[in-house]
Amino acid sequence: MSRFCCLSPWMLCLGVFINVAGGEDRVALPGAGLTIPAFSLTDLSGNAVKVSPREKARLTVVCFLGTECPLARLYAPRLSQLEKEFSAQKEADRPLVRFIGVNSNSQDSQEEVSAFAKEYGVTFPLFKDPLNQVADLFGAKHMAEVFVLDEDFAVRYRGRIDDQYQPGVSRGQPTRQDLRVAIEELRDRKPVSVPQTETTGCLIGRVKIPKSPSPDQPVVTYCREITRILNQHCVECHRPGEIAPFSLTDFEEVKGWGETILETIAAGRMPPWNANPEYGHFRNSRLMPESDQKRIREWVEAGMPYGDESQLPPPAEFRDGWQLSREPDLVLKMRDKPFKVPAIGTVEYQYFVVDPHFEEDRWVSGAQVIPGNRPTVHHCIVFVRPPDGIDVRGVGYVTGYVPGQRSFTMAPGYARRVPAGSKLVFQMHYTPNGAPQEDLTQIGLTFIPESEVTHEVFTLLGIDQEFEIPPHAADFAVHSSVSWFPKRAELLAIVPHMHVRGKAIQVAGRRGDSVQTLLDVPRYDFNWQHVYELTTPLKLDQLDELMFTAHFDNSAGNPANPDPSQTVTWGDQTWEEMAVTFFEVSEPRDSQQESEPQASKRKLIVKSASEKVNTQSVEQFVTDFFKRFDKNQDGVVEKHETPLGFRRYAFYQYDSDADGKLSREEIRSAAERGRPQR
Repeated sequence: MSRFCCLSPWMLCLGVFINVAGGEDRVALPGAGLTIPAFSLTDLSGNAVKVSPREKARLTVVCFLGTECPLARLYAPRLSQLEKEFSAQKEADRPLVRFIGVNSNSQDSQEEVSAFAKEYGVTFPLFKDPLNQVADLFGAKHMAEVFVLDEDFAVRYRGRIDDQYQPGVSRGQPTRQDLRVAIEELRDRKPVSVPQTETTGCLIGRVKIPKSPSPDQPVVTYCREITRILNQHCVECHRPGEIAPFSLTDFEEVKGWGETILETIAAGRMPPWNANPEYGHFRNSRLMPESDQKRIREWVEAGMPYGDESQLPPPAEFRDGWQLSREPDLVLKMRDKPFKVPAIGTVEYQYFVVDPHFEEDRWVSGAQVIPGNRPTVHHCIVFVRPPDGIDVRGVGYVTGYVPGQRSFTMAPGYARRVPAGSKLVFQMHYTPNGAPQEDLTQIGLTFIPESEVTHEVFTLLGIDQEFEIPPHAADFAVHSSVSWFPKRAELLAIVPHMHVRGKAIQVAGRRGDSVQTLLDVPRYDFNWQHVYELTTPLKLDQLDELMFTAHFDNSAGNPANPDPSQTVTWGDQTWEEMAVTFFEVSEPRDSQQESEPQASKRKLIVKSASEKVNTQSVEQFVTDFFKRFDKNQDGVVEKHETPLGFRRYAFYQYDSDADGKLSREEIRSAAERGRPQR
C-alpha cells in the first residue's frame, strides 16, 4: 500500500453520537477531574468483579471495546503493547498502571468477547457490562474510547488512544499519542496537557427499551418495515462471509447497531454511493429513498421494537461466489501461495503477474475478482500485459474489485479481446486490520467464440500526470479529456480514480459549445471507487470529447491528508496522487474495418489538458525526461526505468519501434504531438 493509507470500507460504520438507553436525554459526559465511584463488571466466566479506587495500581486505564468495531480491532493490539510497557513500571512495589477492558455492547456475547481477546492478542482482562451501566456511569459513547483514572478514580484523561484512525481514514503514523502522553505525564506527577479529546469509534450498542405505541400513529417495527429496508440496501454486504464488519440479519445484532445505522445513513456514508442524483442515471445506483431513512429514524427513536414475527419477510437471497452469467471457464489465482498481510502498519501496492497460457486470442465476456480475504483487500485491478509489439485497444483493463462495488456486466455479444501470449497483472492494495491475515485473490473469466462477438469492449483513459498540487491548496483543479472515439462507439460506464487528497470530480461530454454533465461526485471517497454504469449507453458520435475536472484538497482541513506541506505529483502510492477517469466503451465489430491510424491513436486516445508546447519547451522536456528517468545514463530510457503508471498507460504510445526503449527522438516526437504523460 503506502506510507499513508485509507481503511477498508468497513471503517465507515463509525458514529458520532449516542442516546441514553431507554430515553431521549443525552448521557452526561464526565470530564477531567470528575470522580467515578467503585463499579462492578462481569468477567467472562459470569462472575461479578468489583473495581475500586486505590487497588493494585496508581493509575487505571478503562478501555471500552467491541468485538466487531474496526477501530476496536485495530487498537486492541496497541492497547496490549501499552499495557505491557506501563504495567512493568513499578511504584511502591505495585504496577504504575492497570488496564481494564469493558464491553458494553448488547449485541456482543461473552463467547464473542473471549474470541475477540484471543484473535487480537488482548493481554489485559476483559469484562462484560451487561446493561451498559458502567458505560452510563462513565458517559462513554464509543468503542475504542479510553479513560485514565488516578488513585481516587478521578478522571484525568478521556478520549481517543491516538489520532491515527478516523472513519474511513488512516494516517501512516499518529501525530499525537494521546493516551501514552497522558499516562507519562501522570507518572511524572504533571497535569495532563490535553485532558480530553474527541473519539470516533463505533457507537456503543446500548440496551434500548421500546416506547409504548401511540394509538393514532403506528409504530415502525423490525419485523414489518426494517427487515425489508435492510434486505434491500444493506444485507448484500452486512451478512456472514461478506465485507462488512457485522451482520444485519438478526434482530439482536441489528438492535445493537441501531444508533450507528442511523448515524451513518444520516451522514451519507451508507449505503455507499457518491454520485449527485441531479446528473446522470446509473443502473447500479445505491441511493436510499428518504422514506426509508425516515422509517429507520422513527424505529430507533421508538426504542427499536421487534413487532409481530408473522410479518417477517422471507430471508434475503444472494448469490455467493461467482456473480457471472455462468460458472467461469477459467479461474486464475494471483499466485500459488497466499500473500501475508501484517496486523498493523502499511503495505505497498503488490503486483502479481499470471500467465494464462493463451495460445490464441480470447474474447472475455465476463470477469470477476473474488478476494481471498475481503476485510483486508482494499482493491484489486487486473490488467492485460500483451506480448511485446502486440497492441491492445484502450489501456488493457480487464476488471477490478473494490468492496461494495458490483461487477460491470456486459450484454450478450459484448466482449474484451485478450491477445494470444498475454499475461494478466493483479494490482493488490491491502489494509491491515489489527490481526495477521492471508490473502489469495482470484479472477474468474468467461469466454465466447470470436464469431459470436458483436461489440468489442475496451477502456479509454482520461489522464493528466503532469499536475503539481501546491502545499496547503484546499481546492486544486486538474483537467483532462479524451477526444478520439471509434465511430459508432457507445459509452457504457465511467470510473473516476484519485487518491486520498481527491475531493470531487465532474465528468462531462462536449459537442461544440454545448457541455453536458454526465457524472458529478461532489464528495469523492477513496474507500468507495464505484463503476458508474449508465442506464442507457451514450452514443459517442454525439460528442466531440469527454472531459473531466478533478479537485484535490491538500490542506490541513482534509483529515486524510498525510502532509499538507508537500507539493504532490503523480504516483501509484496513496501519499501521491492520480487524476484518472476510465471510460468503458463498446464498438460494433463491423465498424472496425475503418482506418484508425496508429499515430492518431497514440496522440488522441490519451490527451492531456496541458498546452501545446513550442520548440524550446520540447527540447527542455526531452532534457528533463532523460535526466529524470535515464538512471544508468546510457542515452535511452528502458521500460523498467519509468514509473509504473507511465509504464502501464503510456509507454507503448511513445515507443514507436516497439523495442522496449525510448530514444531522444521518440520522446521529442511525442512531445511535438502533444506533451507525453509521465
